[in-house]
Amino acid sequence: MRVKDLMVRDVATISPFATIREAMQNMRARGVKSLVVERRDAHDAFGIITYTNILKTIVAEEGDIDLINVYDVCAKPALTIPVELDVRHAARLMVNMRLRRLLVMDGNELAGILTMNDIVSDILKMAEPDQA
Repeated sequence: MRVKDLMVRDVATISPFATIREAMQNMRARGVKSLVVERRDAHDAFGIITYTNILKTIVAEEGDIDLINVYDVCAKPALTIPVELDVRHAARLMVNMRLRRLLVMDGNELAGILTMNDIVSDILKMAEPDQA
């Protein structure tokens, strides 16, 4: 099975210049725990902002969510994989690198996002007995 078979194609993105408050509102509205931080230009890398990044900023650094921009706290560059990669390799990469999500690229374009939940859900679905 290939990454393209499990990835989520409707990726929630945000501008690197958005505030933390805007990111939190976007996450809540979309029902997601992370956002892909858009590139500023074709030569830039994608980033990713998660609940963890936000909590560290608010709690540990006593950050003001209206003054801090997404690019100040996002993980960048985000790790990317090609759409044709075998899911086993993506899963191994996630485990070895202790990552919960990977950005999926088709050439130089963002094609989707693959999370550990996507992989585990598929494994659980395959493990269910057939409903005959």
